[in-house]
Amino acid sequence: MSLIVKQINPTCRHTASLIFLHGSGDTGQNLWEWVRFLLGRDMTFEEVKVIYPTAPLQPYTPNDGQLSNVWFDRHSIDINAKENRQSLLDIYGAVQTILKQETSVGIPLNRIIVGGFSMGGALAMHVGYHLHNNLAGIFACSSFLNHDSIVYDSLKKRVNTETDLPELQMFHGGRDSLVPIQWGQDSFDKLKSLGVKGTFIPLKNTLHELKKQEMLDIEEWILHKLPNLSK
Repeated sequence: MSLIVKQINPTCRHTASLIFLHGSGDTGQNLWEWVRFLLGRDMTFEEVKVIYPTAPLQPYTPNDGQLSNVWFDRHSIDINAKENRQSLLDIYGAVQTILKQETSVGIPLNRIIVGGFSMGGALAMHVGYHLHNNLAGIFACSSFLNHDSIVYDSLKKRVNTETDLPELQMFHGGRDSLVPIQWGQDSFDKLKSLGVKGTFIPLKNTLHELKKQEMLDIEEWILHKLPNLSK
């Protein structure tokens, strides 16, 4: 599966990459425009390429089966719902293709961050804690993992527990009615109990949305995790 991507090239040289995954029903182009609106500029870096992929158009059960740009299908938007592992398996290959494209030009996995908003953040956690434990970091905004997530199963079965997992940054609106903040906190706490280090950041007076300060904090964290290599 080949995904349409919007990308912002680094201003200096390419030594690292960021994959930023949109929420359900959105597109990479729209996420790029949202970030640009919030910051008043592009999210750009000297050495980090920023990639905004668009999810495939597919039937989405919470939307009465109508076609929507979603990374995977869900039985319902509920932390207690059973995870649709087959649908997730279908999208893993598309994400792997993007990662392979980056590594093929010399970017190692430990110089790649994957993050996302809402459903995109959930997929980012799948990528970092189920598919690739050696990424530079993971961030998730207004996201959660189902109670029966394969991510938890994967971490429980991890053999090399002495190697650090990707650091996790989670942000969540305190007034989010679509994805309650407790779902995000619960997911973070479970990941932490399984060896994931990171920070959970509640956002006051914030609904199911991205905020300017949130994006600024993510930018700063990315620069910390993916420092410039140029002398």
